[in-house]
Amino acid sequence: MKKVLSAALLSLGLAAPAFADLALATSKNCMSCHAVERKVLGPSFKDVAAKYKDDKGAVDTLVNKIRKGGSGVWGPVPMPANNQVSEADAKKLAGWILSTK
Repeated sequence: MKKVLSAALLSLGLAAPAFADLALATSKNCMSCHAVERKVLGPSFKDVAAKYKDDKGAVDTLVNKIRKGGSGVWGPVPMPANNQVSEADAKKLAGWILSTK
């Protein structure tokens, strides 16, 4: 079973650590509005990574947006606050999002 899962992850271009953070994003409902490679309601994570690629404060910016929400950066649809996401989990998610180049 482990080999099948590993093969499936590799076919999606996901390594085990990336999958672990995808699992975190799924468990925190991020995937309801976002996807890794395509826009859903919010921007794709790859688009977010591209936008913030040269921003040294990107992790802190994204942690703030994940936990407090935001609006106006990606269009008229606001991102709701996600205060149920801990600071530590928000940092993991932000780091993973920025790695999805």
